Parts: sequence; structure tokens; C-alpha cells
Amino acid sequence: MIKPVSELVEEAKSQCECLDPESAKKFLSENRNAIILDVREPHEAAESKLPHSVNIPRGVLEMKITELTSDPETPILIHCAAGGRACLAAATLKKMGYQNVYPITAKYEDIKEIFGE
Repeated sequence: MIKPVSELVEEAKSQCECLDPESAKKFLSENRNAIILDVREPHEAAESKLPHSVNIPRGVLEMKITELTSDPETPILIHCAAGGRACLAAATLKKMGYQNVYPITAKYEDIKEIFGE
């Protein structure tokens, strides 16, 4: 039986501490060394991005994340367009050994409103 993406996202969510945009902004203010990781596709990030965010598309995350940080303690906030890719990416990073990974489960427009552009 093939699992639908919605089920995969729900499984990933259960493995992570998800944040809403307000909680993510507060987390960032308390963790100045946190990375804001944008896992959308490059064309999405080119249209609009959060201040100080780094774009690594989810499809190449495992190959590129260590170029950004190899410290498993680095706080990482992850966002995408609606929360699904962020949750899947967070679960993957946790499997890789990153310990402070938090997907922002909200639409990008709502995140942008809180974080500014």
C-alpha cells in the first residue's frame, strides 16, 4: 500500500516540535545563532525570502546541510510554502543527528508577515 503524502507529513510532524510563526520569531530572538532554513525550490525563494534565511531545497538537503552547519546542536528553524516540506525536512535532519530542529508549520505569507521581508 502506498502512503499518501499527507500521512508522511503527519508522521514527520509527530517526530518534531512544530512552531507557529509567533513562536518561531520568539525562538529566533532567544537563539541568535539559529539558522532559518528555507526548503522551498529556488524559484520560490527568488520571488520572496525571509531576512537572513538560507535556501536549500528539500530535494538536496541531505547533500548540502553540512556545508551550512555540521554542528548537531545548531538551532535550525525550517520553513517552506505551507509547512509540509518543512516537517519532512525536519524529520530528515533529526534522522541525520541534528537535535535542535523546528519546522514552522504555517503558510509562507503568514510567516513573512511575522518575520518581515
